[in-house]
Amino acid sequence: MATLTQAPSRTDPTAAPATGAPHASPSVRHLGPNWYAAVMGTAIVATAGTALPLTAPGPRTVYQAVWALSALMLLTLLTARTVHWVRHGDQARRHLLDPAVAPFYGCLAMALLAVGGGTLAVGRDVIGGPAAVAADAVLWTVGTLAGLAGAAAIPYLMVTRHRIEPGSASPVWLLPLVAPMVSAALGPALVPHLPAGQWQQALLLVCYALFGMSLLATLLVLPLVLSRLLHHGPLPLALTPTLFLVLGPLGQSTTAVNHLADAAPGVVDSSTAHAMGAFAVLYGVPVMGFALLWLALATALVVRAFRRGMGFSMTWWGFTFPVGTCVTGAAGLARHTGLSAFDWLAVALFAVLVTAVAVAGTRTAAGLARGRLLTPPRPVTP
Repeated sequence: MATLTQAPSRTDPTAAPATGAPHASPSVRHLGPNWYAAVMGTAIVATAGTALPLTAPGPRTVYQAVWALSALMLLTLLTARTVHWVRHGDQARRHLLDPAVAPFYGCLAMALLAVGGGTLAVGRDVIGGPAAVAADAVLWTVGTLAGLAGAAAIPYLMVTRHRIEPGSASPVWLLPLVAPMVSAALGPALVPHLPAGQWQQALLLVCYALFGMSLLATLLVLPLVLSRLLHHGPLPLALTPTLFLVLGPLGQSTTAVNHLADAAPGVVDSSTAHAMGAFAVLYGVPVMGFALLWLALATALVVRAFRRGMGFSMTWWGFTFPVGTCVTGAAGLARHTGLSAFDWLAVALFAVLVTAVAVAGTRTAAGLARGRLLTPPRPVTP
């Protein structure tokens, strides 16, 4: 199974590098779709930060800088990945046919959506309101279409072309399925910018449809992940951080129902808007409770992996975006319940998010500077 460090084909990334083995030259040939996770993890800091109950001007300036960095990362990565497809099409096709790598194509859609959401949330202070709305509309539309394509195409490839080994279910399988949920969570911010009436109602209901398709697909896959853990034990050390990916659909779905409830008044009739508000609480509170339970389990397994020698890999970006969705989910519940406990939960999770992004970003920059993250995978030692 591949990791977020590289996107090899049928290669075990948990094998330690041979001592004294020379490094191959870095190349975009080995730049996989998993790298979009770094964009997602960076962009969510700005979006999650604006959801906190903090009004000081200093943090917002920092969020603007983080958003600008995420936008630059997205542009750079889109360029590099285009070069990858043009110059190394054979490797790109190999990635699509590898069941361990193909699900990471869901990260492309979520990177576009995350940067678009950050553009409307904080980027408008930099580029102006109309430009921010236009940019977010484009990124949301393209990201949603890419997410829908991935949510359909990746499972199709898994059924028809991939060879799925028994006991190989992974949290990574959730990546293409959660992309429509990100669209559902960020789409409501565009509702007020559409003409009143049918246009606003259509977007609101489209977001609910995206929420439903992602939620039901997640409910099908999540039991497979838990079953794999119970019957086959912990994941390999390098893959252990991917357990945090389960928090993504949980936190993002809670965020989605709260954002949809925020956008409903004036778009749908009052009784429907009231029902949406009630659903946000009745759905969000239990799901956030399960998210905290899974967070405890995943943290315990990560600590276990650290104690057994888990080193840095790009899977560490799995600690970022999913936690950020729980921040926005907790902040939404604080608005709709009035409980300050959810505000404190959001602040605590945001501290975890910032720490994770700082560590993963620093280690990634160091790995790129040393040329270690773009080298081909080493052969597996029996």
